[in-house]
Amino acid sequence: MIRLIAFVLSMSVSAWAQPIRFAFVTDTHVGAPETAAEDLQRTVNDINAQSDIDFVVFTGDVTDFGTEQEFVTARRIIDGLTKKWYIFPGNHDTKWSENGCNSFRKVFGAERFAFDFGKYRFIGCGSGPNMRMSPGLVAREDVLWLRAEVEKLKGSDRPVIFMNHYPLDPALANWYLLIDELKKTNVQAALCGHGHANKKLDFEGIPGTMGRSNLRAKDAVGAYNIVTMRNDSMYFAVRSPAVGETPGQTAAPWRTIVLENHSFGKDTKTYERPSYAVNRQYAQVSAVWEKQDSSDIGAGIVADKNLAIYPNTNGQIVALSLADGSVRWRFATNGKVYSTPAMQTNRVVVGSTDGTIYCLDKRNGNLLWQVETGKPIVAWPLIDGQVVYIGSSEGKFRALSLRTGAEQWSFNDINGFVESVPVADKERVYVGSWGSSLYALNKKNGQPVWTWTNGKSRNYSPAATVPVLTNGRIFIQTPDRTVTAIDARTGTEIWKSNQHKGFEASGVSADESLVYVKCMNDTLWALSTRSDTAQPAWYVNCSYGYEISPSPITERDGIIYVPTDDGILYAVDRQSKQVAWAHKLSNAMLNRVWPLGRNEVLVTTMDGKLARLRYQPKP
Repeated sequence: MIRLIAFVLSMSVSAWAQPIRFAFVTDTHVGAPETAAEDLQRTVNDINAQSDIDFVVFTGDVTDFGTEQEFVTARRIIDGLTKKWYIFPGNHDTKWSENGCNSFRKVFGAERFAFDFGKYRFIGCGSGPNMRMSPGLVAREDVLWLRAEVEKLKGSDRPVIFMNHYPLDPALANWYLLIDELKKTNVQAALCGHGHANKKLDFEGIPGTMGRSNLRAKDAVGAYNIVTMRNDSMYFAVRSPAVGETPGQTAAPWRTIVLENHSFGKDTKTYERPSYAVNRQYAQVSAVWEKQDSSDIGAGIVADKNLAIYPNTNGQIVALSLADGSVRWRFATNGKVYSTPAMQTNRVVVGSTDGTIYCLDKRNGNLLWQVETGKPIVAWPLIDGQVVYIGSSEGKFRALSLRTGAEQWSFNDINGFVESVPVADKERVYVGSWGSSLYALNKKNGQPVWTWTNGKSRNYSPAATVPVLTNGRIFIQTPDRTVTAIDARTGTEIWKSNQHKGFEASGVSADESLVYVKCMNDTLWALSTRSDTAQPAWYVNCSYGYEISPSPITERDGIIYVPTDDGILYAVDRQSKQVAWAHKLSNAMLNRVWPLGRNEVLVTTMDGKLARLRYQPKP
């Protein structure tokens, strides 16, 4: 018996000592360029031809635009692998997601992984942004999942290899949460993609490695990395797939990591963390109440005198007491919700990525009616009189009865999917799409009056911006850093300017005389809504730095609220044209805020924080 036990132990040790060899594939971007699918197919064929590869990891940006067709194409190719494979999404899989970040899991079976191979524990999860343009962010759900995985390893010395799409640095808004959790384990290396280049990195003492994109780019053929783990070292080597009669070739290792216990529990160094110094600078701002949701919040919050209502990516519509933030009711949908609710009297309308438009009783959350569309809804609804206007992901735009949900008409020729909220005047309703187009539809019958396009690729569409409609004009801020003024009656361009270098965020003044544009660097611009040229009225340097979030600008009681992608809300006094105050709630993107008046405002963040903020001016 003793000999048998010794033999089993020796076999176990021997098995652990066997080299581990896996394919590290990232940034395949199926969908664009045209050669991306072919590049991935070559890699799959090449991996299958190597008998000593143990498994394959795909570390994000599997597709280019996150469309259903791109996912299906990528899955079909990956299904050709004869090796076990693991996968999670990147920002290109989730930002332009017509399916509301649901289909990746449905098509590929998972959005994260944790498995053992040899003596190592491999843990991996993706990172967005999810639906809303902003710096990278690991979803709140994934942060909590990682904490649970770390808890499972408590008391264990099992070595950990971590993988994410983004590098674990400040380009990822909540990088520090992941690092702090990983340092509770025996983490020995971290892998990532996103940068499309092989690169040696260091994440607060954790050896990091960025892998090259699988795309061929300017070369004749794409490539990927082969990772070999042997004798407590990890070697990275570029592998060029076989093409025709030319066999595949593995280059000499370009990166070697010594796999060892870094004893992070004894680390006394201090590392960069988000600064909340602005809150000390403006100490007169405080939270009446503040909460943390267990999931992301990818949409704005709305309120009346008693209730504040918001959606989350757990699929819930949540009503809070405006007074103290306590939960009054919850309504569960079957998909993530990125639709900012619309509210009128006792009715709340919201779309879900389960493909359904819901109308709820504001007082208790009871369902009044629902309309099933068959496709995910990521767009915001507009209630105009007794009609609900809302777009979806199947190329439709609907007008529904607010009372019953009955369809009054639908326009079925939307190019691309609808993400933002429409605007309406007495005769027309206007909506942008991810098909580079802005539509004006007749409110009575849904017939197109005109269509505007900037003639550029889908990435520059007027889709995430909230259109400004005033003085017979529509103002849109598109991702090509251009503000365009359009005649609402004819669709004719009045003027176009890229002088102010905004990305997607804009808004209108309370008196509708000014359109606000949030510049990508520091500055809020105010432009005349009546001028025949892009005439700046004034600007304010808010010093918020580089900024790309699409969250709209709002004004109430002479205060202009400017949300940013690093969790800081700037309040600009319109009269003095100066920053009156600022407050940092999180390190993630702020959604559309809801001013309450009397120097109070409701705020939500992409990583699930909520607060009712109050500014008390100094006597």
